Amino acid sequence: MSTNRRDFLRNSSGILLGLSAGLHLPVISMKDDHNKPVDARQYLSEILYTRQEVDEWLAGSAFPFSKYHSGYGWLLNNARFRDGIDNSWSIYTYMGENGPRLIGNYHDVPCRINTYGNSFTQCHQVSDHETWQEILAAHLQEPVRNFGVGGWSVYQAYLRMRDEEERTPAEYIVFNVYEDDHKRNLDAWRNIRVRKHPQHIEAPLPYIKVNLKDGTFSEQKNPCPTRESLYDLCDPDKAFYLFGNDFALRIMLAHRNAESENPDAAYDDLMTLSRTHGIDTRIDESRTVAAEAEKLHSQAALFSSQKILKKIADYITSNNKKILFVLSYSPKTIAQFYETGIRSDQPFIESLISHGFPYIDLMAAHIEDAKKFDLGIKDYLSQYFIGHYNPRGNFFCAFALKDKLLELLDPKPAAYRE
Repeated sequence: MSTNRRDFLRNSSGILLGLSAGLHLPVISMKDDHNKPVDARQYLSEILYTRQEVDEWLAGSAFPFSKYHSGYGWLLNNARFRDGIDNSWSIYTYMGENGPRLIGNYHDVPCRINTYGNSFTQCHQVSDHETWQEILAAHLQEPVRNFGVGGWSVYQAYLRMRDEEERTPAEYIVFNVYEDDHKRNLDAWRNIRVRKHPQHIEAPLPYIKVNLKDGTFSEQKNPCPTRESLYDLCDPDKAFYLFGNDFALRIMLAHRNAESENPDAAYDDLMTLSRTHGIDTRIDESRTVAAEAEKLHSQAALFSSQKILKKIADYITSNNKKILFVLSYSPKTIAQFYETGIRSDQPFIESLISHGFPYIDLMAAHIEDAKKFDLGIKDYLSQYFIGHYNPRGNFFCAFALKDKLLELLDPKPAAYRE
């Protein structure tokens, strides 16, 4: 590579600032020699857990947010965190060993609505009776089950939907997708992409492998399917064996080397990925390594979600169910859309439309609502978000999806019967 090209890459490359819905922070930089390219083995060696950390998580004496699950990676613990509005304590209660979040309203009435998804489904940062499911249940006068789990992908939510619909079936499903859930589909081990969190061990999880060039889609089971196998996350050789060729790792290496004094290595990382996936990569004065890596990551992620939609469509049809999708976003993304009119998930929305799925776009709903107020967009959004939705935000969500849900429900809920 020429000196001019090398200087350009060094000076213009940025770093991916992916979002993880409040629970996680992106991996931005680590302690490396800026004159030495970072390879997969070194990267993995810097994010390993200690055996003590794994011991304590499995024993339930540390990392209280979650607990290990061989099929999904993790489920949630009953907990009390000081993460709510005005620095209040939030209470999180789950029914049974692996059940839904606590049902308060109309718990003694037969349930015909199950909800699946991520932390915006779980309703992180509010207490049990402040969730949008409980608000909706109070209004409709019938219960709504909440099977949301913080940090989950579209694929994990799909897997749980299949399992729970065998155990506690419902005719109507509300499936929530957060903006980062598409990229989460591709994560074999989330710690590759986000920093360690003091309340949550990032256990490996079931994930999706895709190849954009070939159009292939492959479901992969949890790489650590037993409690004992979690200790592979403490061993550099075992971790490299499991994740050395991981797609997300290669994306992060491109970013990592781009931000350091190693533009050649960053360029090589990116071009290897681009050739594998048949992507036309362009690095010039207007496109950086970081931008091209982000483009490839997003394309692969949205492709995986589109394929999962096909599986959901087949499942819904064969089991005679009805489904409503709800699309959630961070306040930062909503503000950017308000200012630019540009969104990154348009291919996913087009897939929803092609399948004939009804959906609620909460980003569009907030933009429309913001027009009613004499406020800047950030001041408007601060009424509803504290990272995740505050209680007012969950009210907004419940009533944003209420009318679409009513169109599906037959017979109508008690509140709307003649």
